[in-house]
Amino acid sequence: MRPADSGTEHVAHIGRQAGRGLTWTLLGTFGTKFGSFAVGLVMARLLSPADFGVFAVAVAAAAFAMYVNDVGIIAACVQWRGKLEEIAPTASLIAAISSVMAYGAIWFCAPSFAALAGVPDAAPVVRLLSLIIVVDGITGVQSAALMRRFQQAKLTKANMIGWLANTAVTLPMAFAGMGAYSFAWGQLAGTVVTGVIVYGMANLPVRFGFDREVTRSLLKFGIPWALTLGIEAVLVNADFVIVGNLLGAGALGFYMLAFNISNWVPGLVGTAVRYVALPSFSRLAEHDSDALELGVRRSVPILVSAVLPVAVIMATLAPQMIDVLYGEKWGPSGVVLRFLAALMVVRMLTAFAIDILASVGSTKATTWLNAGWAVALLPALWIGTHLDGIRGAAIAHSIVAVAVALPLSVLAVRLAGVSLLPALPKLIRPLIAAIVSAAVILLVQRIVGNSAVVQLVVAGFAGLLAYVLLVTTRDQARQLRTRVTRVRSTTGG
Repeated sequence: MRPADSGTEHVAHIGRQAGRGLTWTLLGTFGTKFGSFAVGLVMARLLSPADFGVFAVAVAAAAFAMYVNDVGIIAACVQWRGKLEEIAPTASLIAAISSVMAYGAIWFCAPSFAALAGVPDAAPVVRLLSLIIVVDGITGVQSAALMRRFQQAKLTKANMIGWLANTAVTLPMAFAGMGAYSFAWGQLAGTVVTGVIVYGMANLPVRFGFDREVTRSLLKFGIPWALTLGIEAVLVNADFVIVGNLLGAGALGFYMLAFNISNWVPGLVGTAVRYVALPSFSRLAEHDSDALELGVRRSVPILVSAVLPVAVIMATLAPQMIDVLYGEKWGPSGVVLRFLAALMVVRMLTAFAIDILASVGSTKATTWLNAGWAVALLPALWIGTHLDGIRGAAIAHSIVAVAVALPLSVLAVRLAGVSLLPALPKLIRPLIAAIVSAAVILLVQRIVGNSAVVQLVVAGFAGLLAYVLLVTTRDQARQLRTRVTRVRSTTGG
């Protein structure tokens, strides 16, 4: 066992690398998500709920394929204990072949999948959008190289340029009346541009080769990981299929809009965290188990504290958010968003747990975790949608997340040798702050009147302020004041 101070120093070193990577990824993801949000506002006024429903089906199919298309090779490359250059040719070959095969399966299954989702017109859009998995497979090892080296700045630049290409294609096609195809062509164009840039930045040429031992090691890690992500895709997209099948494209469009809003934080913070969590925890686990546990213990309270205030605002002010941002015609999405706020928090925490498990090579545990969640979720979604439409689907999804997925995540991490108990006391303050914040929002909401804009801005700000004041410790406030003083003295302010 290494000395304790050595483990702490290693955690600090990895933390600094991860912090820089996380900062870049957050900046880039925030930029692209904010831009996508702005584009979404325009698209919501150009397209109908049925168009959104068609695209939701295509997204569900493409998301599933994207999760499994490389059979877990990208994550295996990030987690690999050794030099990436030694396995890159074999990994590139496996990822490329599996991606092409996955696209072939999607092509043939698209009509059946679209019919099952209750939106037969979505089949051509499914085929078009799913081409992104071929690009991902060809450049996947290059992306893994950048993540592994904590070169998230380069990935961020590539993603932002790809988003610009996406927007440049999507908006003109939407104005031209191309409906759901405008989304699909835009995402495909953006993915191609991002892939080309990543290839150039990674300084790891695409070379194909085959090594039996490397293949065995990669697939031992990768196949369970691919199964995990495949089940995760089912968890994220099953409600789209069930709602579309039972209620039709229009209701699915309302549901998708609410789901997309609930995905803002997982899409922004969650994506950024996942870019650095697996390489960070993998390097810590490579050092020793104590370093990994220390890193996890420090990370969990920060993640929870960052997510809770957004969840509270979504849960209490969902109808106002929908009305102000998208207009009255999307009103049915508001009641759905209230319940999806809880799902948002759980998704962040389970994704974090899965990255911890993957870092120690426990990919089979990740598979069982998601499988247990899916077994409980699918019948619950069907029943909830039957009983109460899109609101029932959202309630069912949230209940299963809290009652099944969260306990399974804690148990799986504990069985992998990482205890979360030392982090629990640090969660009390943010939980209390979240409860007080919700109470403040509801109180101010009654005082300020019926205007949706005023309620969203005034009550939302009041609740956020209450949360920040309660969740910030004295030491944190003192450190913040010290930093502000240093900045002022440096700038002459």
